[in-house]
Amino acid sequence: MIVHWDGHDIPAWDAVHAAAGAALQQDWAYGSSLAILGVPVLRARVMRNGEQIAQAQFIVRKWGSLGAMALCTRGPVWSKPLSPQEEATAYAALKKSLPLKGIRFMAVTPEVAAGVPHGLNAMRRIMSGMSTVMLDITPTLDDLRAQLDRRWRHRLVGGEGSEMVVHRVGTNAGQYRWLLDAEMKQRTDKKLDGLPVQFFDLYVESRKQPAKNILTLRADVGRERVAAMMFLIHGEAATYQVGWTSDQGRDLHAHNLILWKGIEALKERGIRMLDLGGVNTIRSAGIARFKMSSGGKVLTLAGTYI
Repeated sequence: MIVHWDGHDIPAWDAVHAAAGAALQQDWAYGSSLAILGVPVLRARVMRNGEQIAQAQFIVRKWGSLGAMALCTRGPVWSKPLSPQEEATAYAALKKSLPLKGIRFMAVTPEVAAGVPHGLNAMRRIMSGMSTVMLDITPTLDDLRAQLDRRWRHRLVGGEGSEMVVHRVGTNAGQYRWLLDAEMKQRTDKKLDGLPVQFFDLYVESRKQPAKNILTLRADVGRERVAAMMFLIHGEAATYQVGWTSDQGRDLHAHNLILWKGIEALKERGIRMLDLGGVNTIRSAGIARFKMSSGGKVLTLAGTYI
């Protein structure tokens, strides 16, 4: 196997990513936005007999002049199904050819469920896998509605019958910045980490049509904002990235209504898979229940390997 670390064709990269319904962290625009913010990014294509079998995007964390670690989150993106032995060979080729100086490590958190055979057995697991909720939105809206948990659906009906009105927010920074400000306050209050505010502006403008990169929905009661959600679009998948609600919005079950409207809008754009984000049933049990009751399936990843 031969690994190419440069000379990439962006449309070809995007086509492989879209066909796989791959994660946000493996999207070209995700990497390019972080690179503008000063985060080192590496991209690799693994070739076998002139055919691409995988592509992987790495975020690099440097330790001064001593060395660095390249982290591939929710990748590589495989172009075709491979046996665990073939995957192991690809991982070994990536690790051997990693273009970093000094002490270098490669860490991989693959998009593979815990318990599923994979090619990482020759590597050492250093961290257990996170869990997220994946929602396939290709079925009809009637079928998706039937999949909802009974209580979740009841709250959606209540939101639909309330005085709330859901609007699509524009893609100019000034139109959605208030939501990011609310997100930053939430992070401070709950001591959470996340992408920097500047990332969102860069991601929105990373392609010629910003509306294909982001979807933001806001629920109002009269002139008052009561809740909002932001989804980042990548290929034929999307990720629920930011959410905020006021006390009134919570009482009116605004997020049930906004998520449902978001599903409708994403389906219109040809999105197949919606990643509802990580779940933690201990620290954020309410949020976890909200996501898991939406009809999605919990995906627990195999973990991080070096």
